Amino acid sequence: MLRSALLASLVLAACAHADDWYPSKYGADDTLGAINELSPEGVVAAARLVRTGRSFALGVETGRDTPAFGARSFELFAVAHGDGSGAPMGANRATYNDDWMLTWLGIGTQIDGLGHFGIDHRYYNGNRVEDIFQPTGLTRFATHELPPIVTRGVLLDVAGHRGVPRLEAGEEVGAAELQAIAAAQGTPVERGDVVVLHTGWLDQAERDPKAFLAGEPGIGVEAAEWLASRGVVAVGADTWGLDVLPNPDPDQVFPAHQTLLARNGVYILENLDTRALVADGTAPFLFVLGQPRFVGAVQMVVNPVAIR
Repeated sequence: MLRSALLASLVLAACAHADDWYPSKYGADDTLGAINELSPEGVVAAARLVRTGRSFALGVETGRDTPAFGARSFELFAVAHGDGSGAPMGANRATYNDDWMLTWLGIGTQIDGLGHFGIDHRYYNGNRVEDIFQPTGLTRFATHELPPIVTRGVLLDVAGHRGVPRLEAGEEVGAAELQAIAAAQGTPVERGDVVVLHTGWLDQAERDPKAFLAGEPGIGVEAAEWLASRGVVAVGADTWGLDVLPNPDPDQVFPAHQTLLARNGVYILENLDTRALVADGTAPFLFVLGQPRFVGAVQMVVNPVAIR
């Protein structure tokens, strides 16, 4: 009898712990997560960081050969007016070209929406998969519903801090290291920031695409929890999956994704091209992202811009 009661209490405790990440601190009905940390005042403050007007595209070029996770792929087709030599239109002899794409939206540089990654079929704010998912697109958390993200960007140069051109696959970046980098650079992580990690890993995408996808340096749960505790809006890196891979715990699958997206509503940016930005230094910058508003999208191909 005592043993049964003990087992029951352990089960109840485990269930309570499993559910302690919702409702969100932003309210039980919230669908935007950490984007709530953005404000007009924050935009004005971030705009004051601009000194030279230099802008840096953080998006990679995306094409048929872009390394992509799993079965993801990209196809673009150019379509000429008629057969390319058809009769021009009107007295002004107008001709045109069009194009169409057959692509996954989680390819190249991308933003992961809050409906992308969950915990046992629960997503941000405890939403069940049946609450948000339809084969024709998400009914909640779709990326077309996100407002523009305009805020202060903080670049943490992990490779530079370690004195190496590139971290290797499986190398974890912990919370203490992120704090040390921020302190050394004089760029403390603040509420409302977008944090961008430079590991040097993106070079592998061009040098050895198979090795690029086989693993990556990245963060674990501890670092993800620390970043979320700072009130950041999004975390990005020059890697394809942000999480450290392979994970030190072989039983864990993308746990930092769960910590950021599901538990805390913090967005994830992947495959950021940080090379030109880090070559320009580690000063904070104005971060600007306005994603395509494709209705129902889980993720979205993006080209964030950093301005100094």
